[in-house]
Amino acid sequence: MKVNTHEYYMKAALEEARKAFDRDEVPVGAVVVCNGIIVARAHNLNETLRDPTAHAEMQAITAAANWLGGKYLTDCTVYVSLEPCAMCAAALGWSRAGRLVYGAPDDKKGYSLIPGSLLHPRTKVTGGILEKECREIMLRFFKKKRLSL
Repeated sequence: MKVNTHEYYMKAALEEARKAFDRDEVPVGAVVVCNGIIVARAHNLNETLRDPTAHAEMQAITAAANWLGGKYLTDCTVYVSLEPCAMCAAALGWSRAGRLVYGAPDDKKGYSLIPGSLLHPRTKVTGGILEKECREIMLRFFKKKRLSL
C-alpha cells in the first residue's frame, strides 16, 4: 500500500490542531519536515501565552530553526492545517522554507488574499491536503464557541 506523504504529515499537523482545540485555542497545527523527519511540531498558543504572534507556524519555525541550528528552512516542508496568515507567510518567507503544504484555505485571513508574494520566490506551495478534516476541526471549534456565549 502506497502512503501519500502529504497526507501522512498533514495528519501530524492535525494532531497538533487537536491539541490546540483541547486547550481552547484556535485549532491550527503545524509540523516541519526535513529529509523525511519531523523536526518540529507546534499548535496555536495565543491564549496560553497571551501572545498574538504565537501561531502554530511561528512556533514551528522557531523550533525547527533551533533543531537545525540555523535560521533557514530551505530543505524543509512546513505542513499547516490552515492556510497561513500574512504574518506567518512572511515568516516562512524569511525562513526560506522550501515547501509549504496546507490543509484548508483561510477565506478571511489567508496570505493568498494579499497581493504580491509574502513567501520566498522558491517556496513551492500545495494546498487542499486533507482539506475536509482541516476545515471540520475549525468549524467545530467556532460552533462550540458560539454555543458557549
